[in-house]
Parts: sequence; structure tokens; C-alpha cells
Amino acid sequence: MKKLGLLLALLTIFLALQAVADSVASFKGKVTDAATQQPLAGATVYISDLKATTVTDANGEFNFNNVPSRGKFLLEVRYIGYKTASQIVDLAATQNISFELQASVIESAEVVITGTPFSANNKTNSLAVVSLSREKLAQSAGTNIIDALAKVPGISQITTGGAISKPTIRGLGYNRVLTIVDGAREEGQQWGDEHGVQADQFAAARIEILKGPASLLYGSDALGGVINIIEDLVTAEGEFNGNFTTSYGANNGLTASSLMLQGNDNGFVYRGRASYKNAYGYRYKGFNVPNSGFNETNFSGMLGLNKAWGYAHLNLSRFNTNVGLVEEGPDASGSYFDEDGNVISNKDARSRSLNLPSQNINHYRAALNSNILLGGGQLKSTLAFQRNIRKEFEESAYEPGLNLGLNSYTYDVKYIFPNNGIWEPTIGVQGMYQTNVNAGDEFLIPDYTSNNIGAFAYLKRNFKNGAINAGVRYDYKTVDGADLFEDGNQVFTAFNNNFSNVSGSLGFAFELAKNLNLKGNVGSGFRAPNIAELGANGKHEGTFRYEIGNSNLKQETSLQFDLGLEYNAEKVTFGLNAYSNRIYNYIYPGNFSGETIPYDEEDGTVSILPVYRFVQTDAQLVGGEASVDFHLIKDLHFENTFAYVRGKNLADDSALPFIPAATLNNELRFEPNIKGLNDSYIKVGLTNVFKQDRFDEFETQTDGYTLLDAGFGTSLKMKNSKINVWVTGQNLTNKLYYNHLSRYKLANIFNPGRNVTLGVSIPIM
Repeated sequence: MKKLGLLLALLTIFLALQAVADSVASFKGKVTDAATQQPLAGATVYISDLKATTVTDANGEFNFNNVPSRGKFLLEVRYIGYKTASQIVDLAATQNISFELQASVIESAEVVITGTPFSANNKTNSLAVVSLSREKLAQSAGTNIIDALAKVPGISQITTGGAISKPTIRGLGYNRVLTIVDGAREEGQQWGDEHGVQADQFAAARIEILKGPASLLYGSDALGGVINIIEDLVTAEGEFNGNFTTSYGANNGLTASSLMLQGNDNGFVYRGRASYKNAYGYRYKGFNVPNSGFNETNFSGMLGLNKAWGYAHLNLSRFNTNVGLVEEGPDASGSYFDEDGNVISNKDARSRSLNLPSQNINHYRAALNSNILLGGGQLKSTLAFQRNIRKEFEESAYEPGLNLGLNSYTYDVKYIFPNNGIWEPTIGVQGMYQTNVNAGDEFLIPDYTSNNIGAFAYLKRNFKNGAINAGVRYDYKTVDGADLFEDGNQVFTAFNNNFSNVSGSLGFAFELAKNLNLKGNVGSGFRAPNIAELGANGKHEGTFRYEIGNSNLKQETSLQFDLGLEYNAEKVTFGLNAYSNRIYNYIYPGNFSGETIPYDEEDGTVSILPVYRFVQTDAQLVGGEASVDFHLIKDLHFENTFAYVRGKNLADDSALPFIPAATLNNELRFEPNIKGLNDSYIKVGLTNVFKQDRFDEFETQTDGYTLLDAGFGTSLKMKNSKINVWVTGQNLTNKLYYNHLSRYKLANIFNPGRNVTLGVSIPIM
């Protein structure tokens, strides 16, 4: 597999050097207000498939240089206060193009990348996709990148304190949701409860979330959906700029800052970013949770070429975090105690020094992304290497107990045939080779190697008022676990498993009337069991349980039906999505018949831990999301979303574990026009989480609750730029509550209380 990846890398580089069939060209255009015909200066214009960006001048005009002389590409124009516009541009025939933008109080992002192999207008995309901008992510005041997404309908998070969040989409999480960073699938021991996403939240220009099975395009682990973290746009040719962002959160003293610089010198593009976060133990009414703090340091860089033959970008990054883990909850009075039985004061709990147990994670990533224009089509590839080093410290801050080293080599190569505007065929091949080694003196999973490859074909047919698409895919994966003996006892027994599957998808998108779109999709998903499900045998810090895997597990497969209706007018929008997802051989951990096991701790004590074994059943998840936004009065927005999912174990009609409660979000947002300021807003919101009274036998009921949020922000005008300032308040009534998916609920530790965050973003020109 590594040889195949190397061959593909050499082929990509060779084609990048040899692809000179297209001559260099340029084209111009203009962006105006549709009603007044006045030029719009400062509008962003870009071609995603070429990673080419420019900005309109004072006359509303833009110019692209060093683009190919032929080919059809999707051109997109964004401008605050106007509907996003996009259209296919034929570079062989187009020299000048004009966009007339329609004013709108509703932001509209029509272009998505995640749902299809190429950039496509959302009106012709059959999959349920939502997108969040960097501004929305910042204003959410999330402690990490997944926390910032948690209010998107259908998206939830499994949390371990304030530092670690794992995404779930429509009730499916862990290895059923695939995260894409720098164009490559993230691999970082994501099977664990307290193993979060290793990505710098400041580096995300926007995040696109694909809800539903995406195994056709991404293979195993995309059975539930995909979260695509998209990097900054390449700056316009001849420009050098940057940004400094910093914020402070009062609840846990979270300081978060990031500095980014980038440039474009005649198609040679570069970017560098450094980020740092630090927090002490989070607080709820009257108490700080000891050892729930964390710190995080991230460095990333990009070097690349944007030329007439396409582009090639090399992304390098290092993600490092240290996270405190909580082993004991409070007593009946709410107090926390140290190992000697002394009460831990709130002052001590606010220390930024981490105590034991804790974990340290280093995640290194190198990804080469390219799009080479070849034969009138596009050859897109992502070749990546990742190394994840995860250490857990229990008795010593210097010698880790659990020490896992995971190497992952991934490749994703697809060819998009020449686009005639009607038929859009694509073929692709993807694969991954992994090795995992235990280097500590404690063990949870065995050493293993994994090897998988998949190939797919995808076809889209465009019509005047919509499109249909279909695809088929084949995957093959092997997982080999190794024996392990310790002190004459067998900890792990070797196994050799292989899995294969054929996936398919069929969908449509149709414009029923002006601004009214109907979408539908039926797709099958596939997921091979992860290494913990197959081979775990040990205690996992921070999860309060002992896990035992099952090497006889079968692969999961699913069949989901999805139907959506969207209406986007000037002052009113609504969206409705309903889905039914049947999963065969659904894998989940359970504590059956109250099984426990004595566990010898390193300090000589013995703990009695509940035993969780991995089992399988057929399952059904049904649910839906709804959103209604009213903008009947100028500058006043009333936005509402609702999400519900019901999971059923079909063996006995009982509830599936780890299913989020239904949620209703309401937000009133006022955007006044203040002289000398831009993008001002004041918002007040309610998050209503319903009671979760459907739970598995080893879970407990979670009461409903309502949280009050508020915030305001504005932009200060500068020459050719602006400074953004915002204040966000969360849980302002300081409500005591448990989220059903909080891992600390088992220890009777509440979720965070009141938090106020102040942030500022300063451009560097």
C-alpha cells in the first residue's frame, strides 16, 4: 500500500511538471448591485477548483491572471448584505463576465465542496449540507472546533469536560463520522471517548457538514456523515496580508490567540499560522472542576503553486495539546477531594498547571493537495502522512502509562472528466495504510496494521431546473492485531480480519418554483469495526470503565433515505429534512448484567470498574431537522431550528445508547446601521434541550433544560480593512444541567455554567 501511495505521489508531481497543454489566459469581470447598477467594491470572487481568488476594485471590476485558457469552472461571488452568486464559466469562450447581486438580509452560501467531487451549486446538490463561516464559528465562543458547531441542527457533541468534543451527526458518532483536514481524512485514535478532533479551530475559513452516509465518496467511517474543515482562501495575486485573533473566556479563563500571515507572489502562494490556547478548570454554580483545564499549541504552514496547469499545495502542521482528566466526581455536598482526602478549593482548581491523570497528544500532518488540468478534465489528488502520538499519564508526569503511536498514509485520487455542462462523470481511488505501536507499560488496544483500498464511479446529470446523480463504490479492508504477553499472561490474542463492501447512492435536486427546492437521496453506508471494538482489553482514563473488544464483529452497513425541502426568499427562509437510516450489525458497547472487574491501580489500590463489551444488533434511526428564519422587519432576524433523532435497537425495540436529546434553538438578532461601524449586531438566544427519557439499560435519564445566550459585535472601519470585535455570553442564568452526551455525567459533574467571551480580530495589511 505504501508503494502504491509513493507511485501516486510521483505520478502527481510528474503531471504537475509536464501539464503544459493549456496556455496561460486571463479574464475580467464586474460586480454590480442588481437594483441600482452601482459597482460593488471589495466583493470576493473565487474559483474553488483552481484555488484562485481576487477582489473587486473601486469600480466593481475584477481580473484573474494565470488561469487556463480552456475548461469550465464554477465562479462564485460573495459580498456581505447580498445573495451569494455563482455560475459556470467557460474560460475558452469568456473574456468578460458580469454579476448583478441582489440585496438580501439573509446570508446565502450556495457553493459546497463536500457533497460532490467538484464544486457545485447547492441547488443541484442532493445531499444535506450546511456551511458555517469563520465569523459564525468565532461568535459561537466554542472551546474547540466541534464545540463551535454544536448548535447546527442535527449536530451534537460527546464531551469530556471543556477540552474534548467528539462530533455526532444525526445520532451517529465516533468512527461513523469522518473529519477532513487539509483535504485528508483525519486519523488520530478517534475511536475513544476522550479522543477529540486534532485541528486548529482558527485555521478553518469555513466548515461544511455533510449529513448522512458519504461512503460512496469517502469509504469506511463516513457512514454517518462528514465534517470538512476548509482552509483559508489563497490571497489575490500580488498581495500580502494576515490576521491576528484573540479572545478570553471568563468561565475557565480560556485565552485563545492566533496569528496568520500569507501571500501570493505571481502564483507562488504561502501561509503560516501559530495558535495558542490555555484554560484552567471550568466552573459551574459554586464550583470549579479540578484538573479539567488544558493547553494547546498549533503550528501550520502552506507552500504552493497556482498556475495555468492547476495548483499544488503542500500543507504541514503540528497539533499539540495537554488535557487534564477527571477521575472522581464531587461528594453529596458538591465538594471535590484530592487523593489524600483534602478538599480542593476553587482557587486551586483554577490553577493552569495540570495534575494527574492527564494526556498529551502530538499530531503531525503533511498533505499534498493538487488539481492538475489534464485532457480537458481535472486530476485531483490528496496524498497525506499523519503521525499521532497519544500519551496518558497516571502516576508520573514523565513516564506515560498508555503510549500509542499511530502512523497513517492516505491517498485520494480522482479524475473529473471534461465538463460539458450537462454530464459530469468522475472516477476515483482512495486508500490508507496504518501501523499502531504500544510504547507504554499499560495497554488498551493491541499493536496492529490496517490496509484498505476503495474505488468509485460517480455521475451527475444537470438539467435546467435541477440535477440527478448516481454512484457505485467497492471497498476492501484488512485489520491485523498482534499477540501480546505480559508477565506470562496473554493480554491480546492475534487476529486477522478482512472486510469488503459495495456501496451506492442515487439522488436528485429539483427547483419546484422560484426559490423552492426539493432534494432527495438514498445511499448505502459502510464501516469496518475499529481497533478498540475488535481488540480492546483495558481501562481507559477519563471514561470510568474497562473495555473488552470482540474480534468476531462484522462490518456495519446502512441504508438511508433522506428528503429535504428548502425555500429561500428575501425575507423568509425555511428548510425541512426527514431521514430514515437502517443500520445492519450496528456496533455499540454495553455494560450487561452489571458486570464489573477488579483493576489494580499503580498506587496499589484496587478499583472496581464496570465492564463494557462490544456487541452488535440491527438498528433504526429516524428523525429530522427544521429551520425557519423570519426577516420581516429590516435589520431584525428571528432564527429558529429544531432537531430530533430516535434510535431503536431492532432486536428488542429498546433505545440505542448515546442518542442526543431533541433540541430547539431560537435566536433574535438585531443588526443596526451605525455610522462609522459595519456588521453590527445584538443577539439573544434560547437553547431548549428536551428530556431524554429513551436510554439504554446502562444509561440514565437526562432532564431537559433551557439556556440563555446573548451577544453583540461590530466592525471598526479601517483603510481597506476592518477590525472585528464581539462579546458572547453563554448560559447567562448559570443553569445547572447535564447534557446527555457528557462523559462526566457518569461522575455527577455538571456541564459549564455562565461564560462570557470577549474577542477581537485585527487584519494585517
